[in-house]
Amino acid sequence: MAIKCSVFIAASVDGFIARPDGDIEWLHRPQYETPVLNGVTYESFIASVDALVMGRKTLEKVLSFPEWPYEGKPVIALSHQPLEIPAHLQGKVEVLAADVSALVTQLAGRGMQHLYIDGGQTIQAFIQAGLIDELIITRIPVLLGEGISLFSQVGSEHELRHLGTDVSANGFVQSRYAVAKAVTAR
Repeated sequence: MAIKCSVFIAASVDGFIARPDGDIEWLHRPQYETPVLNGVTYESFIASVDALVMGRKTLEKVLSFPEWPYEGKPVIALSHQPLEIPAHLQGKVEVLAADVSALVTQLAGRGMQHLYIDGGQTIQAFIQAGLIDELIITRIPVLLGEGISLFSQVGSEHELRHLGTDVSANGFVQSRYAVAKAVTAR
């Protein structure tokens, strides 16, 4: 069975996943609080994955959170630079400098079947390599004007097949897509 690589991410309506400095506090505004979010919930998605793959910058952001959000899931951080892993996360976070295609082959060899790909540069690298199978993007009702773009450097055209869209009362619009392989180079 082939390994599945999925993206589950929030973005502003103008396509940014973070402010220029990496700040994501705009995702946690009081007006976004709602008892029910329609679509694929984070809880059901994270329960379906075997491991998370993210870049160094994303891991550094997650390390600033008050609690580790991925308890019970292995995290692979892609980095060509040394990365200090806190003692309480030893054995939970693995730092690798592998090419994304080699990494997917390696993780499939470990028996993993579904990977959660996170972080702008990492998502773009996986898309460029033709490895993303599914995109779950929740558009947040805000225009940030500038920031870290979700799709700034995907390198080639990729056809998407719409799987569904759900709208929540707080204005969140979640769309799910299956990703085809690259069809044309730029």
